[in-house]
Formats: sequence, structure tokens, C-alpha cells
Amino acid sequence: MQGKFYTAPLPPQLSDSNRRIIDTNTPTMRVYQIWKGSNRFFCGGRLIFGPDARSLLLTVSMIVVPVILFCAFVSQRLIDEFNHHFGNLIVGISVALTVYIMILLFLTSARDPGIIPRNPHPPEPEDDTASGISTDWVGSQSGAPNIPPTKDVMVNGMVVKVKYCQTCMLYRPPRCSHCSICNNCVDRFDHHCPWVGQCIGKRNYRFFFMFVSSTTMLCLYVFAFCWVNIERIMEAYHCSLGRAFLKSPVSGILILYTFIAAWFVGGLTAFHLYLIFTNQTTYENFRYRYDGKMNPHNLGFWRNIREIFFSKIPSSKNNFRAQVKGDSSSVFNTSMSLGHAMSPEMPKRSFDIEMGKRQAVAAEEFEDIHSQIDSIGGSERCGPQPRHTNRDHKGNWEITPDIHMLAAEFGMQHGSTVREKIHGVR
Repeated sequence: MQGKFYTAPLPPQLSDSNRRIIDTNTPTMRVYQIWKGSNRFFCGGRLIFGPDARSLLLTVSMIVVPVILFCAFVSQRLIDEFNHHFGNLIVGISVALTVYIMILLFLTSARDPGIIPRNPHPPEPEDDTASGISTDWVGSQSGAPNIPPTKDVMVNGMVVKVKYCQTCMLYRPPRCSHCSICNNCVDRFDHHCPWVGQCIGKRNYRFFFMFVSSTTMLCLYVFAFCWVNIERIMEAYHCSLGRAFLKSPVSGILILYTFIAAWFVGGLTAFHLYLIFTNQTTYENFRYRYDGKMNPHNLGFWRNIREIFFSKIPSSKNNFRAQVKGDSSSVFNTSMSLGHAMSPEMPKRSFDIEMGKRQAVAAEEFEDIHSQIDSIGGSERCGPQPRHTNRDHKGNWEITPDIHMLAAEFGMQHGSTVREKIHGVR
């Protein structure tokens, strides 16, 4: 009886049943729910913002509040002074321009700026050689290859070096950079703008420039008609400039405010016009990327303008609402591949999700294991042979690979219990 017991292995279906239970019991999740960047999603993944999206409230208030003051305290005198139709038109234009700016702000901050999807695992040597670029792959002590930090690609007939991103585990396309705030690689990365709470990249740069330039126009518009209002007061009351400001203090406040704001957004507009004409990004310009070198992306004045304003905006490379299985395999397929080195910068959130999913079936599976181990211990204690025969037959009783797999899967929560049981049996 005892010999039969020691030669009979534990049921090999435990690991398979564990996987089946996970696959059937865990609900499906969407990509944005396990996204590894620092973005914030709304409306079920339809809207994507940066981690500093709250700054949008400040930006909106800095634009809307002055327009409300202009319409409430300044426009009424303009309507009375001018023809009513013309006065109403002045107010209507300011409101319409404000609404237009809010739409541009939304299109800039609530869309994918051009995020490059992360690789599930580092590129293999054959992936690099297939691209026609030779690099040296040197094996590390752990057996994983050391990926070269850069490689050469051709852009408009010129050789450009692209860098390897340790976080996203990919070679960044030309003009792509990793945003440390959003924790994503962004195509044609320009900069991360705290005023809009989003990265500015290939898919929203056009709207960003239109937002900045339109805000400049609004500042100049309010500034100009506030001055008109002050002049009308001086003519009507035959008073000095100081007394006119006292009669309409809101006009004076708006003149000062819009004057300062116009310098800021106007300077930003002029700077980005220069970048557009020369086909540069803010990131490249601040790093003096093309000082003393030819810019391979510069296509000429008119073609540079056409590329920014009249070319088709590429579709997003991410489907944030796509459904993925919320079990272990899907989470790892989305983030990384087992057996490959993970980037040290990669967040650990996926492992928290992973353990949470596995704990749902941990109790049931480990009860079966514990009961089997208890039965082993009980049979040994009741067996006819002396207890030292366990050591004699140690080679016949081994932990099967299924137990090893389950112990590895649930070891963080239950591994110590299993070891105590096994040691108790031995």
C-alpha cells in the first residue's frame, strides 16, 4: 500500500485547471485600464489627458474670466457708443473667439499626441538585423543581450541616430522622445505643456499652435477695445486718462492683464512660427540638435508649412478601448514577456493587478494542495514502516512540476504555507 502511494504522482491537471479557472472567472479589461503610462483617461478611455490635467482648470479660467468681465462691464458702453448692431457684433466676436479657443484647447489636451505603443519584450537580434542595420549584440552575465543604445537610420538620404528606450523597449523613431511626465514615447515630440496638461506631438501640434495663436488674437482684441472704451470715456467726460480708468476700472485691469498675456502667448506664437518655417521641434531647438549640421527634416519653407497645416493627421497607434483578458497572460502580453529582462523604469502596477487576479482562485487551489499534503502526512504517520523510511524513499516522492508552477504563481501569498506543509510531511 505504501509503495503504491509513493509511486503515484499528484494529479497533473492542477496547473491546467488553475489556468482554466483564471480564464473563466476574470473579467475582460480594456487597454486604458492597464495602461503603463501616467495618463489619465475619461469617458471609458475615449479621452486621454496627461497626469497634470488639473492645470486645464487654471488655463480655462485665465481665458474665460477676462472675457466674462469684458462682456459684463466693458461691452455695454461700447454698445451704447456705437451702433447697436456694431456693438453687439463686437461682443459676439469675443464670445465666438473664446468658444473656438476652448475647442482647440480640448483637441490639444484630450487626444493621443502620438504615443508609440510599448513593446511587450526587448527586440531580438534578428529583429535588428532584418532592418539592414548591423549592431553588436553582446551577451550579459544573465544571458540576456545588451541592446545597443543607438542605431542608424536613413532620413531623406541622411544618416540619423535613433536611441533605444529602456522603458518602452523599442528603438524610438526619428524625432521621437520619451516624456518623463507622461511616461510615454511620443512621435515628433515637441514638449510637454503644463498649460494644456498634455504632451505636444505629431497628432496635436497643429491644434496647439492654433490654440496659442488664437489666444494671442483674443488678447489683442480685448486689449484694443478696452482702449477704445477708455478713449470714449475721455471724450465723453473730457477727463484725463487717470480719471477714465477710475470710471472704468475693469477696462484698466483688462488692459494690463491682456498686455502681459499677449507678450507671453504672442512670443510663443512667434517662436513656433520660426520652428514651423524651419521644421524643428522645441525639443530639438533647445538641445541645439541642428547647430552646425543640416536638418534632414527641413523640406523648404512652403513644404514645411504644408506638412504642419495641410497634411493628414495620422491615426492613433493605440486602441485604448480594446478589450483584453484580465488574466495573467493578457496582462503580461500587454506589458512584457516572461523570460525577458524588464526595464527598471517600468511601473509595477501590472504585478499588483496580476496578484489581485490570481488571489481570486488561490484559496480553492491551495485547499486542494493542502488536503493532499495532509493526506500524505497522515498516510506516512499511519504506515507500517518506521518513519526513517521516508528518507529511504525520498527519491520516489517528489514535488511535481505542477506544484512548482503553482508555488511560483502564488508564492508571494501562500508560498510559506506550502513549504510548512511539505516540511511537516518530511
